[in-house]
Parts: sequence; C-alpha cells; structure tokens
Amino acid sequence: MSRRIERLNVLFRQELSDLIRRRVKDPRIAEFVTLTRVDVAPDMESARIFVSVMGSEDEKKSTIVALAAASGYLRRELSNILTIRRVPQLHFFLDESLEEGARILRLIDEISPKHT
Repeated sequence: MSRRIERLNVLFRQELSDLIRRRVKDPRIAEFVTLTRVDVAPDMESARIFVSVMGSEDEKKSTIVALAAASGYLRRELSNILTIRRVPQLHFFLDESLEEGARILRLIDEISPKHT
C-alpha cells in the first residue's frame, strides 16, 4: 500500500468520525459508533469503512443502514473539507472484532485460576 493511500485512510477515518458524530442526525445511528478502519482503494473509486457499534443486533443493523443512506451526504462534506480531486464511494461494514476480543478476554478470565 502506498504512503498516500495510508495517509488517506487515516485522514478519512478522522474526518468521517467527526462528521458522523457532529453532523449526521439520523436517529437510527447508535450512540456509540467507532470507525475502526478505512481502506481506500488504490484507484480512489471506493472506500471500505469498518464500523464498530456498541448495542443490540438491531442497533448495529440500523446504524449500518443509516450510514449507507448518509454516504452521499458524507461524500459531499468530505469534498468540501478535503483538497482531493475525487472522493471515493463510501461503503460501510460492521466490524465486530472489538466485541469478539472482549468476549475472548472474558472467556480467558473465566478459565484462568484466581489469584487471591
């Protein structure tokens, strides 16, 4: 991956996080949403945005649907903020790696001997 794409991944994650937190007012978006990773394609045609959502399965699904619906607005806002020629299409995906990690840590705590 080129340095430019790596920098864009970080920049997009920061700007999108800020936009979602401050400007997107869709009630379907859960209260605790974290962008865990952004992967911009080398041709700048698309970007995969991985989102971690703390909440129920329904909240997770509705958050992804709401973010997909807001993708046009988010692209337009990014084009106003960033000085790049083309803002890629935004595709949102649920990332459950944080929850899976927490579940594994709980399991390890359950089976490890207690030190008292």
